[in-house]
Amino acid sequence: MTSDDHALARDLAAEAGRRLLALRARPAHADDLRKAGDRRSHEFLAAELARERPDDAVLSEEGRDDPARLSSDRVWIVDPLDGTREFGEPGRTDWAVHVALWERGVLTAGAVALPAQGDMLSTAEPPPPPLVTHRPLRVVVSRTRPPAFLQRLSAAAGATLVPLGSAGAKAAAVLRGQADAYVHDGGQYEWDSAAPVAVALAAGLHASRIDGSELVYNQADPLLPDILICQAALASVLLEAIRLARG
Repeated sequence: MTSDDHALARDLAAEAGRRLLALRARPAHADDLRKAGDRRSHEFLAAELARERPDDAVLSEEGRDDPARLSSDRVWIVDPLDGTREFGEPGRTDWAVHVALWERGVLTAGAVALPAQGDMLSTAEPPPPPLVTHRPLRVVVSRTRPPAFLQRLSAAAGATLVPLGSAGAKAAAVLRGQADAYVHDGGQYEWDSAAPVAVALAAGLHASRIDGSELVYNQADPLLPDILICQAALASVLLEAIRLARG
């Protein structure tokens, strides 16, 4: 058993990703592939966490929610396959595996595996924060559920909107400097953002709700519908632009 939570998050996300790549390589109907990916990745992560951290609680998108996690000091928040839609589309690489650890109110470890991109972002080795540039802002948004106010934000801030799939892939684009911000509003849960936020904060980026308030995890209702991840120097400007765009 490893005593390093950062390494455990990284290694579990990486292995789940390898298994998903192997599954994806087999001929299958898209819906069957998506269901199998969600189920098998969850089963692997749940079993390994039970073996490696038997005293910790787990909150997984694909698992039964155990209310005992609310009184636990340590909760692993996982999305076994973030971007299930994209996973079932041949050639798409914007899907991920999320593994994060919440301890007493704080995200302390996390990993976002991007298996189809051959990449891993984790708190074990946080990436350096990207440089702030002066070109038009690039904002990654949901390819299927972009908030309506983002068109107004784009016009007001002179930003280019870049649609992507998985929340992990969108956060990764900001962490790599391929985008300046990730903005989302509506339909997300704790497992969608916990690992990306853990890595983003470790890398020195800003992460908050779109009204600037703190992202709070391990709540009775895991709905956490909106998020802003961006370069720290852009946070105040973007939060004000979002406020104005939302009316």
